[in-house]
Amino acid sequence: MPELLLELFSEEIPARFQRRAAEDLRKAVTNALVDAGLVYEGAKAFVTPRRLALTVTGLPARSPDTREEKKGPKVGAPQPAIDGFLRAAGLASIEDAKVESDPKKGDFYVAHISRPGADAVDLLSAVLPKILTDFSWAKSMRWGSGTFNWVRPLRAITATFGAENEEPVVIPFASNELKSGQTTFGHRFLAPEAIKVRRFDDYAAALERAKVVLDIDRRKDIIRTDAEHLAFAQGLTVIADEGLLEEVAGLVEWPVVMMGSFDPDFLKLPEEVIIATIRANQKCFCLRDAEGKLAPNFIITANTIATDGGAVITAGNERVIRARLSDAAFFYQGDLALPLEHGLPKLEDTVFHAKLGTQFQRVERLVKLASEIAPQVGANPERAKRAAMLAKADLTTGMVGEFPELQGLMGRYYASAQGEPADIATAIEMHYKPLGPTDKVPTEPTSIAVALADKLDLLTGFWAIDEKPTGSRDPFALRRAALGVIRIISENGLKFPLKVEPDLLAFFHDRLKVSLRDAGARHDLLDAVVSADSNDILQITQRAEALSTLLSSEDGKNLLAGYKRAANILAAEEKKDGKSYAGAVDQDTLQLAEETTLAFAVDAVHAAVSAHVAKDDYKGAMAELATLRAPVDAFFTAVLVNDADPAVRANRLNLLARLRDTMHLVADFSKVAG
Repeated sequence: MPELLLELFSEEIPARFQRRAAEDLRKAVTNALVDAGLVYEGAKAFVTPRRLALTVTGLPARSPDTREEKKGPKVGAPQPAIDGFLRAAGLASIEDAKVESDPKKGDFYVAHISRPGADAVDLLSAVLPKILTDFSWAKSMRWGSGTFNWVRPLRAITATFGAENEEPVVIPFASNELKSGQTTFGHRFLAPEAIKVRRFDDYAAALERAKVVLDIDRRKDIIRTDAEHLAFAQGLTVIADEGLLEEVAGLVEWPVVMMGSFDPDFLKLPEEVIIATIRANQKCFCLRDAEGKLAPNFIITANTIATDGGAVITAGNERVIRARLSDAAFFYQGDLALPLEHGLPKLEDTVFHAKLGTQFQRVERLVKLASEIAPQVGANPERAKRAAMLAKADLTTGMVGEFPELQGLMGRYYASAQGEPADIATAIEMHYKPLGPTDKVPTEPTSIAVALADKLDLLTGFWAIDEKPTGSRDPFALRRAALGVIRIISENGLKFPLKVEPDLLAFFHDRLKVSLRDAGARHDLLDAVVSADSNDILQITQRAEALSTLLSSEDGKNLLAGYKRAANILAAEEKKDGKSYAGAVDQDTLQLAEETTLAFAVDAVHAAVSAHVAKDDYKGAMAELATLRAPVDAFFTAVLVNDADPAVRANRLNLLARLRDTMHLVADFSKVAG
């Protein structure tokens, strides 16, 4: 069957846009094909710095003929309804429709619409220019005198269609006065000549000969493998950096890896500074030696085959990196010369948020809040206050001004060098964490106090000014802050009730549910243990874990079934009687051994569960509930709840209410599926 080859050849596409653009092109074209009635077998998109390419295989030569029956309004319907039907069906007059009868609904109009198929080339020549015009880039530009927008000037369009053993045809269309053809170009420097292509196989092979690796993932593999081999030969290892690897693969069409070096004297700088400098300025990978220490070497990825073996390229990168590391050393020494706290007055000139004041005012709030939190997490209040006061001071330093991603970390380095206690220095770095689901969590008490203060101040502040996340919009990373609070509390096993307004507490509940679901917890179990006023994150987590353990056992599953039966009977009888049963069981009214056994078992378990819950021992509480499985099963096997004697019936309903209330001490089992 025929295949489509489409290539959009342009000036350099920014690396950060490439992978998304390739996927967007694939979706746009394949969706248009399906809408046009052209069902395909497979599609794959490719991207390099200078081209977006797509191959779609297994396409038919033309779309099939179609016949559709469209039901219209009743005969005699108002004219607007008839006019709408005619427009939708594409009929010139109601006489073109047929009248059909329905025994129940009467006569109504029906349009039988036949649409002949069309050649795939004709369909593609109509849809492809629209796809280019509507294509969405995060940033785009216009050039020349045209009105067409693309990420960078578009230089050539290849669009061919044909079967494997046939000469393909060019799909004729134009975009911004650029006509489609079957000519592309190789590597800008190594093979810039024009290349005539027919279909994907010879296109990919021709590009390979012209020093273009079409597949971005293959370029990544080449860079990774060659870098590892080059490092291994020198007894070094490459510091893994997936983000940088993705970016570098988007900067080159023919990756050539080589190694450079810098003055070992720069290793006196913090290694994070060296890595950030080399990564940001030269897009190079750093290396470690056999002992795990940062090595005075780096990996360069060039986009050409140098005739001198890369000597000039390496020397150029070494020269730039030396200059950048010299700048970093200047910033570092200058920052060290000024005590961190001397930078605090500068925070008064930095606005945190127009409605929440300056960064200095925020620091004042953090100091107060951290001192209040400290006793609850086992931290010294004075140490927590000192750490909170210095937490944002490195924002005024030269190094953080140059590399904002090092905030907190540089504060730790400066605080340590200036004689601050280790826990305070650590808290300065850790108070921003965790920044994501895989980031580490503060574990030292001083760090915990300041980190919680930072996130709770952020959340309560933005809640107070009604700047809450909406849908996918969360410009102040409030979801991340809430998840950070949750992780700090749960992973450190902290008894730390959240004293926040109900609306913000509900937001925490939503984030906690997301967090626990991501960890594999069932959504219904979370609903069962979270109530509107649940403000103890650790307790909710422990209850969910304990409930999951209980319901994974046979006793738990059977007990849940018994609970559901009891709850259903109670709901039905309470509705019929117009009252609720409060669980007051009269021992003298118990008649059968099974109901007596259950009554005594429920009383004993109620007391035991209450004691376990008071100690936050939810596993113990659930274990006690599991013991009710046998008496509950026996009760429903032998006892008729709706006894003819009203007193016996009421007593048995009270017993079921007592069972329900006992189980609700730990979780609302009515919200558990099953």
